[in-house]
Amino acid sequence: MLKELVAGNRSYRRFFQEVAISSETLLELIELARLTATGANKQSLKFKSINSKAENEKVFSCLSWAGYLKDWQGPEEGEKPAAYIVVLNNPNLKQNPQYDVGLACQSILLGAVEKGLGGCMFGSVNREKLKKFLHIPNDLDIMLVVALGKPKEQVRIDEAKDGDVKYWRDENQVHHVPKRKLEDLVI
Repeated sequence: MLKELVAGNRSYRRFFQEVAISSETLLELIELARLTATGANKQSLKFKSINSKAENEKVFSCLSWAGYLKDWQGPEEGEKPAAYIVVLNNPNLKQNPQYDVGLACQSILLGAVEKGLGGCMFGSVNREKLKKFLHIPNDLDIMLVVALGKPKEQVRIDEAKDGDVKYWRDENQVHHVPKRKLEDLVI
């Protein structure tokens, strides 16, 4: 079961935008992040959930989409995420929270998969603009943004060839994610 959740947890970038995600569902996903282990149990992370059309557009305008897909600027209207969770850190509690952020986001995304949703983590964010749009207090840093929705695209895991791990889309818009073989990773 866990292996299926992990395999289903792909970076989805196109969604059925009209399929709403409730505030309750977002809180359930944040609850998973809250329960996730943190280094030294500092619990420095905070979360802002967004699921209104107006705020979704603001967040969307601050993100850079799919660096390997040079000819694609992101999802079109009707394919945009239905919700976001902005992951914040209080640097007064923890200066280097990157491991905590990764664990929390993985918990959020696995929970999303379990609910029939999907998502994508964004580190490429115009943080100053987003902080202003969302009225984020100055004592919190934006770490990542998790986009969420009902996946509209098919994502397929392929075997990496010649060490090439760049994702790509085929003529049918199937998103291919090359993965190295297990025996290439185990030392």
